[in-house]
Amino acid sequence: MSKQALFDDIDDDADRLTGLAEQLWANPELSLQEHDSAAALQDALREEGFTVESDVAGIDTAFVARYGDDDPVVGTMGEFDALPGMSQAATAEREPIEAGAPGHGCGHNLFGVGSLAGAIAVKRAIERGDCEGSVVYFGTPAEEVGAGKVYMIQAGAFEDVDAVITWHPDWYNAPNECSTLAMDAFDVQFTGESAHAAKSPEAGRSALDGVQLLGTGIEYMREHVPDPVRIHYVVTEGGEAANVVPEEAAMEVMVRAPDRAAVERVSDRVRDAAEGAALMSGTDADVTQTTGMYGVLPNGTLADSIRENMDAAEFPLSDEQASFAADLKATLDDPSYESVPPEHRDEATESAMFTDPIDAPDAGETAAYSTDSGDVSWNAPLGRFRAATWPAGTPLHSWQAVAAGKDLGTAGMLFAGKVVAGSLYDLLTDEELLAEARAEYEHRKGDREYESPLPSDADPYELAER
Repeated sequence: MSKQALFDDIDDDADRLTGLAEQLWANPELSLQEHDSAAALQDALREEGFTVESDVAGIDTAFVARYGDDDPVVGTMGEFDALPGMSQAATAEREPIEAGAPGHGCGHNLFGVGSLAGAIAVKRAIERGDCEGSVVYFGTPAEEVGAGKVYMIQAGAFEDVDAVITWHPDWYNAPNECSTLAMDAFDVQFTGESAHAAKSPEAGRSALDGVQLLGTGIEYMREHVPDPVRIHYVVTEGGEAANVVPEEAAMEVMVRAPDRAAVERVSDRVRDAAEGAALMSGTDADVTQTTGMYGVLPNGTLADSIRENMDAAEFPLSDEQASFAADLKATLDDPSYESVPPEHRDEATESAMFTDPIDAPDAGETAAYSTDSGDVSWNAPLGRFRAATWPAGTPLHSWQAVAAGKDLGTAGMLFAGKVVAGSLYDLLTDEELLAEARAEYEHRKGDREYESPLPSDADPYELAER
């Protein structure tokens, strides 16, 4: 079978797919609250004959949709949560639909539906007998607050998948071949004794002292951790009035590094420092881990396959969409083109939409962010890519990204669906490709076995409220 049949399926279904993406765009829902979005995606998959398991890992909006019972098993992931305060109309000027309301500043309405398009196209290929195996769509909520995929992994959702292809909206088309930063985050709550700060300070034990002492400890710690380690913290509670010894105070601490083992070692030292700060201040310290994740294991084998499928797939940008992209790009105060190599920056600067696929611009690098996709990459070979859904140089989490997400971004979404479909199809039909991807995965993983970075009794809803 020609892959064109996969791509034609997506083109023929474009109206339904773009309508679904616009439905999610018009009803942006925050992390762990994506009930309507998750339901709409599940309904679309059920209509196509997928078996859907809902409420995965005790998360109302997490789900796994599967078609087929045979090996190999390939999968794709869809995110669908929005960002707070990002409400924006589909116009080329700052125009919130509702001030302070959420909006899809990271394009997850496109992400969720683009991956769905790819999964459905592969399902139809299996149904026609063009390939053998099973395809799985992982509905992964709460990416914006951290660890939805980690909870799903804890629940065994990714246990039998042989490889996963995923993507993310951006302003260029390229495979990702970088790693990312492993991370732990904690809330540290200090509890002391309140007292009148002038009349009887000796009767008080300042929780704020505990917070400040922990901050001081972290500052001294920085000299004695490996260079790539980063420790961030912020005071989230410091007392109510200056004339009262604070009974409660709190801080949020985050530890990042390329190496998961380094994160774990430094995180243990932060916990020890919190205990020491509590002893020095005469307070109690309660350390609760709020999230944790591994860095991504890149997979060059899958990146190469993705790149080939980018060349094969058409990018369906209409004249109206191109015109809106030019209008939207004109509003960017300081567009950045550093995400692509220097040889492509002139073209990106001059283009409203930079749609020509390029090679992975980040091979061998460690990107300075953390993602729970990293944990997936430690459980199965993972291929990742970016697709152009907004004008060249547009930053993520901007109002321009939201404005593009209703219509303009659906061109990149359909392109991404084709790349997902083609890449999954290759894995189902090319045993050697799947074996090479698996061998690279095992090599990069080395002797380390995946252990969840979260406590076994962690509750995503409880931690999200902290």
